[in-house]
Amino acid sequence: MADDNGELTLDALFESLERTTPEGYKVDIVEGTVFMSPQRDTHWDVTADIVEQLRTKYPRRRVKSDVRIDYPGHLNGFATDVTLVSEAAEKDSKGLWSCRDVEFVAEVVSKGTAANDYGPKRTAYADAEVPVHLVADPYQGKCRLFTQPKAGDYLTETTVAFGGDVDMTNTLVGLTLRTGEFPRD
Repeated sequence: MADDNGELTLDALFESLERTTPEGYKVDIVEGTVFMSPQRDTHWDVTADIVEQLRTKYPRRRVKSDVRIDYPGHLNGFATDVTLVSEAAEKDSKGLWSCRDVEFVAEVVSKGTAANDYGPKRTAYADAEVPVHLVADPYQGKCRLFTQPKAGDYLTETTVAFGGDVDMTNTLVGLTLRTGEFPRD
């Protein structure tokens, strides 16, 4: 699980985890720590709703879910709930998408990993200059939209309660996300 210099690598970690992760679990590596979260109905319903709304504007090849993308920072490999890659995006020689091609990410909060979604993952997305980052939190019944990444943070944060509309028409995403059918936990 190390490279030629004896350092732990994301590739080695994910290769090992692919063999041992139980069915129905999602894996993220955040700052070198492995997090496994069981997929719940609420989590899936919110994720699917976001994907379906993005698909009204974007082709399937640009909308990803639970696909590994490596981000800046020490051992950050995230399988983000929803990712929108640019039109020109292409996989690298290892078959991975580049974080430089990510235009939008959405994380749906799981109880055990909420601190990652609001902390180190948000920082990594900002460091990668992901223009639009959404956190949908079924426990709080709110979405938080982060835009204008700069120096490891986002300059703009907008909070919308479930049931309201998340206006992203003035962002690179260019649509309004309706949250009226987002379930709460």
